[in-house]
Amino acid sequence: MILNTQGDIAPVHDVVMSREGTIYYLFSTGLGIPIRCSDDMVRWRLCGKVFATYPDWVGQAIPGVESLWAPDVLFHEGRYFVYYAASTFGSNRSLIGLASNVTLDPKSEDYEWVDEGEVISSQRSDNYNAIDANLTFDANGQPWLAFGSFWSGIKLVRVDPATLKPAPGAELISIAANPGTTAIEGAYIIRRQGLYYLFISHDYCCRGVESSYKIKVGRSEAITGPYVDRNGKTLMEGGGTLVYDGSERWRGPGHNSVYVENGNYFMVYHAYDASAAGTPTLRIEQLNWDEGGWPLSPSAALGR
Repeated sequence: MILNTQGDIAPVHDVVMSREGTIYYLFSTGLGIPIRCSDDMVRWRLCGKVFATYPDWVGQAIPGVESLWAPDVLFHEGRYFVYYAASTFGSNRSLIGLASNVTLDPKSEDYEWVDEGEVISSQRSDNYNAIDANLTFDANGQPWLAFGSFWSGIKLVRVDPATLKPAPGAELISIAANPGTTAIEGAYIIRRQGLYYLFISHDYCCRGVESSYKIKVGRSEAITGPYVDRNGKTLMEGGGTLVYDGSERWRGPGHNSVYVENGNYFMVYHAYDASAAGTPTLRIEQLNWDEGGWPLSPSAALGR
């Protein structure tokens, strides 16, 4: 099933979705982290942002930062947490920050986003890039943060369940890479039927109809990997089973998240609409799974 999303669905990049009560909330890259609301996952409206711009310390740490990138959202211990990235294009002088709120409802008297500070950062001397955060809990309830873009690829780090931040000097585990071009980012991990699935975006975003982004996946019995594709090739070797690489209209799909509700899996992502001059646009589709336990994209199956 492919949802016919409508309303305030473009321009939008790097989307992730949550739900509180009867309302769905969508977070994306943009000034202050824009928030969109919907009561049916189809019709969307802008309904606020996390920050008016960004915290002062972010601008001091990352000179030239404009919008905040690639949020991730989760509910934990009675609060909603949003990870976000601050960087400038093409640089790995980057950081991942954290904000929290007791509710996502902007009409609630308790609605207030609290700055939780820095989570992790990278310097130009590092071989990784601290953006594109995704937090996942393993089977034992231990939280892990996946992140990374270009350079040496996707990293995974154990985080403290109380702070949702890694300890200083915590080990960074490499779980996916794209040797050669190094073009890999947008990690998102889910656990299904005892296996961990790592979704990644290979190749290049942000080039309108010329974007070559594509969504791939690997899986592992352990959250720390190794992640392998359908053919047994590891994601560290550039492997990845293709989920969706777009169509004549929808170019460069990528930076997906996965939303699970009542046993149904929805892939939430952006793609560049060739019928609208390559505008990055919200797409949502229900993932199917084949007999081998690999995710199938209806858009790919229908050529849409």
